[in-house]
Amino acid sequence: MTNEQNQPPDLMVFLASSVHDMKNSVSVLSAHLEKLLAENTPDTFPGYAQTAQMLYEVKRVNCNLIQLLTLYKVGEQHYPFDPREHSIDEFVREVLMQSRALFDSLKIEIITEYPEDLTWYFDEDLVNGVVNHALNNASLYTKGKIKLIIRKIDKLLEIRVEDNGKGYPPAMLAQGASLARGVSFATGSTGLGLYFSAVVASMHKNRGRTGGMALENGGTWNGGCFVMRLP
Repeated sequence: MTNEQNQPPDLMVFLASSVHDMKNSVSVLSAHLEKLLAENTPDTFPGYAQTAQMLYEVKRVNCNLIQLLTLYKVGEQHYPFDPREHSIDEFVREVLMQSRALFDSLKIEIITEYPEDLTWYFDEDLVNGVVNHALNNASLYTKGKIKLIIRKIDKLLEIRVEDNGKGYPPAMLAQGASLARGVSFATGSTGLGLYFSAVVASMHKNRGRTGGMALENGGTWNGGCFVMRLP
């Protein structure tokens, strides 16, 4: 046996493989919880509320695992970045389909606002991941309403996720601004999601312009607003 064969596997490769396996298991668990909620109501299933909360946590963990795996692939230049022209109407329908079970179980109203004929070039899987993370995060802070707004402003595609909660605390707003500038930080439970969103936005470039993300307070209900802009 050669020395090369005796070498232990690269740690990052091992971790990425482990994350992939965990993601698959968590995805199966998420599907089972969604099925359980779909087949029951709060009146027929005493554990409905707890199961809905469990689904939120499972989806959050699954989202984090996907983000870690994607960031690894991006860092190793293995991610097949593939921006194509997409119908915004079809994109929104796909996003809502993935989130519907969770929001129905939490009794959260989702409002959408976008031109049905709008199209844009972006990597669908990456942007879908960012928007789903923003929606799941908003479900934690909202008082029952979330709005997904997609529109064209100043030759950019602006994607906004607004909630009717109390808004982001100042520390989180500062973190969002730092990430938009590409500054690394490692504080707060939402750090990974914001970092992932900033990386995805920055990967989208066109005619000298680069995408970006930000956190704001305001919007329709003067609550928290996640904003991503793509050239």
